[in-house]
Amino acid sequence: MFTHKGKWKAILFAAVITAGLAWKLGSEGGFLRSQSTGARPSPAVTSPLFTPAHSSLGEAIRHFFGFRYEPVQPIEYTHKPHIEKLQLQCDYCHQAVARGPRATIPGVRICMSCHEFIATDRPVIQKVAEYYKRGEDIPWQRVYGWNEEAHVRFNHAPHVRAQVQCAICHGDVGQMTVAQRVVDHTMGFCVQCHTARKASNDCLTCHY
Repeated sequence: MFTHKGKWKAILFAAVITAGLAWKLGSEGGFLRSQSTGARPSPAVTSPLFTPAHSSLGEAIRHFFGFRYEPVQPIEYTHKPHIEKLQLQCDYCHQAVARGPRATIPGVRICMSCHEFIATDRPVIQKVAEYYKRGEDIPWQRVYGWNEEAHVRFNHAPHVRAQVQCAICHGDVGQMTVAQRVVDHTMGFCVQCHTARKASNDCLTCHY
């Protein structure tokens, strides 16, 4: 049984959730459409009624409950044969991972450095070649990343130097076809790993 005060709290909470879901379902480029097309939701118009942390109530609710779009890649690249069969290391394609904050998504030139001569009869490789001939990079969609309000500044390089295996944060990519988000990068996940490795858990280590 709800108390009178608890009843109104429950009603208010339900109203906020309903409003957020309505925004999510009805906004242009909304969450469900992005699920089917792979496109990022169109940025909402900033309103003075909301804090700078979120541009809309719908966005705030999506972030709070962890609703994420499922990226649809332009080409169904599969990691498995490259890692399992050819024994390629992650930094063969993600070449900046040991040098700075970003692992970098490989450009089409890296793909064609091998596939100019290898498996050229396969339709998926022919798609890659078409991007290369047009002088365009393949518009890969990011699988991992933090919401802007988290103010996380993750740097790959020190983690690589500390011999943190890629699979700890990205899962067993070598057994995946199209890369999927299988590890939830919460603060608890990061803090637990830092604690186990005796790395700093000072706020400014990650938030700056």
